[in-house]
Amino acid sequence: MAIKKRLLAAAGVIAVAGAAVCAAAASRLFPGTTEDNGLLHRPTLTLWYTDEKLEDYLASVVVDYQNAAGVQVIPVLKSGLEYLEQVNAASLEEENAPDLYIVSNDSLEKAHLSGLAVKAEDKNGVLTTDYFPQTALDAVTYQGEKIAYPLYFETSALIYNKTYLEQAAQELGTDVAALIPQTIEGIQGFADVYNAPETVEAVFRWDVSDFFYNYFFAGNYINVGGACGDDSSQIDIYNLEAVKGLAAYQELSQFFSIDAETSSYERVIQDFLSGKLVFTIATTDVMERVQEAKADGSFVWEYGAAPLPDINKEVCTRGISVTNGIAVNGYSKKRSEADAFASWLSTEGAAKLYDRTGHVAALQTAASQNGEMAAFWQEYSSTVPMPKLMSTANFWVQMEVACTKIWQGENVSDVLKALSEAIMTQVTGAAYTEPEYIELPKETETGFEEGAMD
Repeated sequence: MAIKKRLLAAAGVIAVAGAAVCAAAASRLFPGTTEDNGLLHRPTLTLWYTDEKLEDYLASVVVDYQNAAGVQVIPVLKSGLEYLEQVNAASLEEENAPDLYIVSNDSLEKAHLSGLAVKAEDKNGVLTTDYFPQTALDAVTYQGEKIAYPLYFETSALIYNKTYLEQAAQELGTDVAALIPQTIEGIQGFADVYNAPETVEAVFRWDVSDFFYNYFFAGNYINVGGACGDDSSQIDIYNLEAVKGLAAYQELSQFFSIDAETSSYERVIQDFLSGKLVFTIATTDVMERVQEAKADGSFVWEYGAAPLPDINKEVCTRGISVTNGIAVNGYSKKRSEADAFASWLSTEGAAKLYDRTGHVAALQTAASQNGEMAAFWQEYSSTVPMPKLMSTANFWVQMEVACTKIWQGENVSDVLKALSEAIMTQVTGAAYTEPEYIELPKETETGFEEGAMD
């Protein structure tokens, strides 16, 4: 999945001038174009992106923008492999370099320090909570300056088979809303009274091998880089609340027949689409997949989405998100024109985004939509943005390893302590040892019953 394809390498500061689009290049891109037909007198911008799903969408919106603003924008699909290195190389060579590009927020420190992402001009004043949730603004903020425009996001939410819940509600004499769990304990309570049809293999199952779907257990209590993920002085991984959250996560392994070594997101989603699960945790891509399955007749149920449940009334959860934004290349000679287009694309241009790509816009208006889109946006607005610190880039890989160890029964406090010490050593540049050892109080045990949810 695209979420895991992160740029982890450091980059130096670049000190070269940007590229310009010459008449000959424009003629190659637009056959038949000459200096006499007037097109070359209009600004021409080059926009890079890596997601194939954006191809038709961008082809459409750039026409809209050209008609509205008289500015041509040429979208160019690029490989996501060493993406920023490609932007950097093109800028150095002064040939076909992008004036702006779509990039995930966790790459923004690297982009900024390389001169590839500059402070947004924001002449229309869109980078405010009037247009975007604070999560989106934090995601594109670096050292107090907004250096990109939020476009769309990826995060996880609780997905449920609405048809199964409707049947259960009728049997139990309640309504569907009352059966949508607010806590993991609530899912257990539902499992205790649920008369599952033969098609259901498990009440609740998710990908336990990927930190993106497990981070919420401790996400409310782990701090990597502060609100904007850009402050190396704010690192707090090893604390009692985080230990409690991951201890609850470990307890779940006692009554789930999920092997972390063989678990996969694709398998979980296919099980949900096959009607084998009542609840799961999925990312925004599930909406498009459900619609495709409904269209071909393989998914005969209705479904819904809700925010991630807390563990219990005492231990709250918080998910993580990746925001994909539009950054202006600091070496472009058309920075103002590029900034204006980025502002437009993230707001007016985002109206077609979901229908054409399946991606949910970061824009506030997405919150007013009905159904699953609104649920994902609601969850997104309360998530932790993926940090952009290069010094902690491998934290996510290490977190994934730690979750697997915890799921398989290793001591929670030991694993989290070792993870914190490794990250702090990276950040400080000196060997770091946590000063105290955290014992998990006996009274914090969740009391989950083995086999209750399987």
